Amino acid sequence: MSDDWLETVKWDADGLVPAIAQDSADGRVLMVAWMNREALRRTAEGGYAVYWSRSRGRLWPKGEESGNRQSVKEIRLDCDNDVIILQIEQIGGIACHTGRRSCFFQRLENGEWKTVEPVLKNPAEIYGKG
Repeated sequence: MSDDWLETVKWDADGLVPAIAQDSADGRVLMVAWMNREALRRTAEGGYAVYWSRSRGRLWPKGEESGNRQSVKEIRLDCDNDVIILQIEQIGGIACHTGRRSCFFQRLENGEWKTVEPVLKNPAEIYGKG
């Protein structure tokens, strides 16, 4: 497959584009990360989500440490060509490094952020730091 399709994406000044991981079964947004050209190309070719980790400064195959990989069912580009959405199956049911299904587990209630979703697995068990 030619990489011409990557030219359509409007990359930011750092060569990145935000990528939303959405559960293909129920539409729940699980996480937002960043992709560079190589991450998006590898995701499209391999069928599993690969992101660009700004903190690590390298490609980050989702689940490389935790085993909680993301099987990609569909890749879409928004109308401005500057946001990717991945329709995924979350292997292991945990997308967040905190051990929760989604990274969006805090809800604003009466001017305070409240945690409204449980930890499904202790992060120390996931990452072997316990």
